[in-house]
Amino acid sequence: MVVHLVSDSEDSDKFEWDSDGEEGMSFNAAGAGSSAPASRNIDVPGPSTRVASGYGKAGPSASVQEYVAMGFPEEMVLKAMKDNGDDGADSLVELLLTYKAIDNDPSVDNGSASGCATQAAEDSDDDILENWDTDNASERNKGPAFDESGDEDFLHEMAQKDEKVEYLVNMGFPEDEATMAVTRCGQDASIAVLADSIYAAQAAGYGYCGNSSDHEDNSYGGRKKGRPGNKRKRKRFGGQAQGSREPLDSDDEPMPLPNPMVGFGLPNGSTPVNRSVPGQAIGPPYFYYENVALAPKGVWKTISRFLYDIQPEFVDSKFFCAAARKRGYIHNLPLVNRSALRPIPPKTIFEAFPRTKKWWPSWDPRRQFNCLQTCVASAKLLERIRTALTNSSDPPPQRVQKYVLQECRKWNLAWVGLNKVAPLEPDEMEFLLGFPKDHTRGVIRTERYRSLGNSFQVDTVAYHLSVLKDMFPHGMNVLSLFSGIGGAEVALHRLGIRMNNVISVEISEVNRTILRSWWDQTQRGTLIEINDVQSLTSERIEFYMRKIGGFDLVIGGSPCNNLAGSNRHHRDGLEGEHSSLFYHYFNILEAVKSIMQRL
Repeated sequence: MVVHLVSDSEDSDKFEWDSDGEEGMSFNAAGAGSSAPASRNIDVPGPSTRVASGYGKAGPSASVQEYVAMGFPEEMVLKAMKDNGDDGADSLVELLLTYKAIDNDPSVDNGSASGCATQAAEDSDDDILENWDTDNASERNKGPAFDESGDEDFLHEMAQKDEKVEYLVNMGFPEDEATMAVTRCGQDASIAVLADSIYAAQAAGYGYCGNSSDHEDNSYGGRKKGRPGNKRKRKRFGGQAQGSREPLDSDDEPMPLPNPMVGFGLPNGSTPVNRSVPGQAIGPPYFYYENVALAPKGVWKTISRFLYDIQPEFVDSKFFCAAARKRGYIHNLPLVNRSALRPIPPKTIFEAFPRTKKWWPSWDPRRQFNCLQTCVASAKLLERIRTALTNSSDPPPQRVQKYVLQECRKWNLAWVGLNKVAPLEPDEMEFLLGFPKDHTRGVIRTERYRSLGNSFQVDTVAYHLSVLKDMFPHGMNVLSLFSGIGGAEVALHRLGIRMNNVISVEISEVNRTILRSWWDQTQRGTLIEINDVQSLTSERIEFYMRKIGGFDLVIGGSPCNNLAGSNRHHRDGLEGEHSSLFYHYFNILEAVKSIMQRL
């Protein structure tokens, strides 16, 4: 689906989404509708950034020396004072002891190096966040490392906190709740964790009145009052390529997202939502478009307008598997007679990976993974966690628990031994995403993570596509745009739908290699590969259509690089260099529909 992203859902040094994700990190975890009890990322902690009253620009107060005299390094004391805020001396001492426990092993380097540090910043799953999210993963990988740069770094941390508060406010959360969430969870917590913490507080009975946001809203509830002065216009995507439709401005009404994110119905016997498809959208061909749900404000309104004003179907894959992936889908497929893939995949971590249960501590409440990432935590981070737990009591102090849980949620770490966590292996990610074992095997490990993190969740997509099985008993011709590692093709194969001809358009050579290898082992039809969607002209489309007799399905998801919250450097919406490729999806679909009317 999406190529050269750092984290779906949704994952960055500052904002981690679903993939949405997602999924990067995503706004995810277990929830209603799965076979496991709901398990949201509630109150996931991190150090507070409030400054202690004795610490400011003038330098540390005399009380610093008191703690230095107790045997704590001065830089550790200054860091602890900043993180502890106004919580009192007892809390400060506990925090110092925690830092001491983490730092007392000289073999552990308090710096960090991410497994994906070599990836470019403009690179961006399912999460989430979904998702929800790795252009500078080394920043995210930091534990409570001790800051020796004084006020400058502290003021930088405060600026980071203010930026996250502003980001949450732009999403529609009240400023006081956003500030409280950052104080409660820490400025290092991801946006996904912070948002889930606010939702948890709301669920506990606190009021909420959202604002107009720079993101799509998170609940069906009508228009929300906008913030004064938030009327910044975005440049329109100009040119003839888009036809007569124009994208919406960023200050248009946000597209509401359902909560819970269950789309038009789940495979549990519930009655699907009734909807009518506009006449110009009725096939042939059927079409199916996917992208991250948590996109900047106005994006889904624009996508919907271009795709015949069809209402998006927003779904979190946590209702289909043991990992979240918040995605939006626009399609003209029927909603009745959908069926889930068999066997039904496990929806909890313990069902998916039973061996982890032996080592899973009682204080880790996770029952599902967050949006699967395109890269994994570093070995240094894993060692810091092990050292912190080894040097702590059983159960560990609250602050150690909070630190470990935050990193586990952020990086989808699983318990594999006593005080030992590890990232998911590529084959475990394949399993969670619905791909066959060893689907990505044969390419280097980092590319496997990258490709999987940017893929479809097969079970979710197959549920939507299942209505095609009885319609095409003799097989289908498919135009697969932004094919990735073949999530759509695998979904159709697992549904038992024969693919007579597939025109696959994918820019990544690694992804093309993975798809071709799978195709040669499982399919008898014809696979034609095209490198670049921008080279697929109307003339070329007509040539292939006359050769194979037209397309029954046009499917794909354009890059989310400029949509996902993980990409803070180039988050330009549909005007971005990569995500503007959505307009090529629309143009190609229009060309296919026009040519089919002539054939």
